[in-house]
Amino acid sequence: MAEIALYQPDIPQNTGTILRMAACLGLKTHIIEPTGFLWSISSLRRSGMDYLDSAKIRRHPSFEDFLAEMTDHRIILATTKGACEYTSFNFLPGDILLFGRESAGVPDDVHAAADERIFIPMHNNMRSLNIAVSAAMITGEAIRQLKHASQG
Repeated sequence: MAEIALYQPDIPQNTGTILRMAACLGLKTHIIEPTGFLWSISSLRRSGMDYLDSAKIRRHPSFEDFLAEMTDHRIILATTKGACEYTSFNFLPGDILLFGRESAGVPDDVHAAADERIFIPMHNNMRSLNIAVSAAMITGEAIRQLKHASQG
């Protein structure tokens, strides 16, 4: 199965929503610090509700620490500068779906460290979707592909 990683998330409500989704789907979520908010369950509780008690969360103090632990995984970065539409991308078991900061995405070194870069096509040159929506769309596609592959 795939896992989710959030690079220095800015907004606790979005983080809580993504953690809730991951808990419901049984997925691990990596939080790459620092966050743009004080990390506490109470700051995430409104959007994550009681699902946070079931969330599998791994916090990493830096991107370098995250990379050091993820050597056996492909890092798939969701970015408006991606090379492949997410629905055309071939997801593999163990992929880490990486999402950037709501305010600024990811810096060039993080972009360069990703194994692959995918994007969600936008109508009329719209800039981007909410990160929780993007995470749900891409995670759903990854799960669909991986479930189909395991049945085939």
